[in-house]
Amino acid sequence: MEKNQAKQRIEYLRKTLEYHAKKYYDEDKPEISDFEYDMLMVELRNLEKEYPEFMSKESLTQKVGGHVKEGFKKVEHEVPLQSLQDVFDLNEVKEFDTRVRKVAEENGIELKYVVETKIDGLSAAIEYKNGILMQGATRGNGLVGEDVTENLTTIKTIPKTLKDKIDITVRGEVFISKEDFEELNRTREENEEELFANSRNAAAGSLRQLDSNITKTRPLDIYIFNVQKIEGKEFNSHFEELNYLESLGFNVNPVRIYCKNIEEVFKAIEKIGKDRESLTFGIDGAVVKVDDLNLRKILGTTSKVPKWAVAYKYPPETKETIVKDIICNVGRTGVITPMAILEPVKVAGSTISKTTLHNEDFIKEKDIKIGDTVVIQKAGDVIPEVVKVVKEKRTGKEINFEIPRICPVCGATAVREEGEAAVRCTGVECPAKLYRNLVHFVSREAMNIDGLGENIIGQLLDNNLIENIADIYTLKFEDVASLKKNGKKFAQNLIDSINESKQNDLYRLITALGIRHVGVKAAKTLARRYKNIDNLANASFESLSMIEDIGEVVANSIKEFFMEEQTKDLIKRLKDSGVNTAIIEDENSDNRFDGKIFVLTGTLEKYTREEASNIIEKFGGKTSSSVSKKTDYVLAGEEAGSKLTKAESLGVKIISEQEFEEMIKN
Repeated sequence: MEKNQAKQRIEYLRKTLEYHAKKYYDEDKPEISDFEYDMLMVELRNLEKEYPEFMSKESLTQKVGGHVKEGFKKVEHEVPLQSLQDVFDLNEVKEFDTRVRKVAEENGIELKYVVETKIDGLSAAIEYKNGILMQGATRGNGLVGEDVTENLTTIKTIPKTLKDKIDITVRGEVFISKEDFEELNRTREENEEELFANSRNAAAGSLRQLDSNITKTRPLDIYIFNVQKIEGKEFNSHFEELNYLESLGFNVNPVRIYCKNIEEVFKAIEKIGKDRESLTFGIDGAVVKVDDLNLRKILGTTSKVPKWAVAYKYPPETKETIVKDIICNVGRTGVITPMAILEPVKVAGSTISKTTLHNEDFIKEKDIKIGDTVVIQKAGDVIPEVVKVVKEKRTGKEINFEIPRICPVCGATAVREEGEAAVRCTGVECPAKLYRNLVHFVSREAMNIDGLGENIIGQLLDNNLIENIADIYTLKFEDVASLKKNGKKFAQNLIDSINESKQNDLYRLITALGIRHVGVKAAKTLARRYKNIDNLANASFESLSMIEDIGEVVANSIKEFFMEEQTKDLIKRLKDSGVNTAIIEDENSDNRFDGKIFVLTGTLEKYTREEASNIIEKFGGKTSSSVSKKTDYVLAGEEAGSKLTKAESLGVKIISEQEFEEMIKN
């Protein structure tokens, strides 16, 4: 390669790697696999070695990727949290041993190693003073990380108090187990949330939440693998350190193999490779570390990596198999997902017989047909995926596949809206969606049926007491009482709550129906405009699309919803059960906030945000989630954040809770 070409390639690789590092470290949304990223890094490293005149301190070969996320307090690491030098074959491990052995012999030190699993997660440092947890931080760029103390305390395996009153800083890897990761993604798919690409990004995204209540709901775990700093004790061996950490109460990396020579290191790497599928947690390699801590000091570090360790990266295992069929599953939210039925094949220790094809764009991009020979691998060592089609093995008998526009479960129309990848069933009574639809229908913001929670809905379905939404209003006292021991009081309360919901205002019913894109705010607008459910059902597309805050996309969704026979059947059954389907006219004609837009921020003392919003809307005003020049008032409570700052910069009028009460009294 000519010098000028090398320079251009180096610049391209640096720019590309910076982009993907930002996606991986900062946004937790990688666009390429770890292996693809590693290969780009290897190419850059080799070019910089061949052309040292183009070396730069800003290259990712010389620094750790990652930045401090806005909103987190910065923490300077007293001892840097470095990265590791990746190697991809055993010859490179042998070269590492040769370099280290030479230094060990020169200093009369017996060379031993510890081989550990390279856990696929997010690195963090945790500081203890007198045995009490004081602070925790992410690695960040190695020198400065994010203060995630509150989030780390939600992880049950992190001790708040140690068994020894000692000052110590440890380093560990926060991760999500394979089983928990699969369950997490399964739940996200049912809720139509974006799936995590792999367990590492799920763990990273969960730990780096500004709201620790979100972190608390994620199944995070941690393995400690290093002492960063300790006072009052000295160790000569890393292996001894790990055993001591375990005695303090830490959850230490369970796979740590003591090796007397390089041959034992090779056996340890091979063993971890064979056992990786049986591990409960994901790994992306094996780490080879010098055991003697004095030798480590002599070997030293570069600006990015220690010279006393390397990370051996296992190549991703791929296999060929045949797509025997493509079937469609309907999720709880109505999303129709294509699934490839495969000729069973063993990949990385697991027998794979099916895999998701995500959506029709994925199928078209990969050009997948029924009968194709395909290459599959386990992404992130967890999720099997189709990598490519082996087109040279096509016989001409392969069959094209199209996702149906009729729901395979209930026969309702299935649609793909503009800007979305998913094809979705529109049937309100679709059995596949029933549980989710019921949970939404009875929720607080919808029909608000107190006592009818997810658990009770599950029991009603399991006992065949309800088969669709309208069956809620035909439930008998004795049926409900049978769900609980001594359940008469519970049954009476629930039946009373169901009967009370029949008198709800129209907007609650519209919200409860679960029309795509129609939330509480839009439901209130529609209720005021059309007065009853029949008028709304018969409204023209033109009439709907002209309403402020509705528009063409929402109008189209409403029209499609009310055209379905299932919807017509449900409305009729609700009417027959005595459910109110008309607006309840408010005697209050006070529109003092007509045309005014409010934004709520911070915590109010006397009102929830929902209560304050209802008051504003009662007086003809509107609420918005963001501050702009169109905002008339920002109602600011305690601990108001960035919205308050933006309001001040735009000159928007800021009012306190007391001023708000003055505006609404009388």
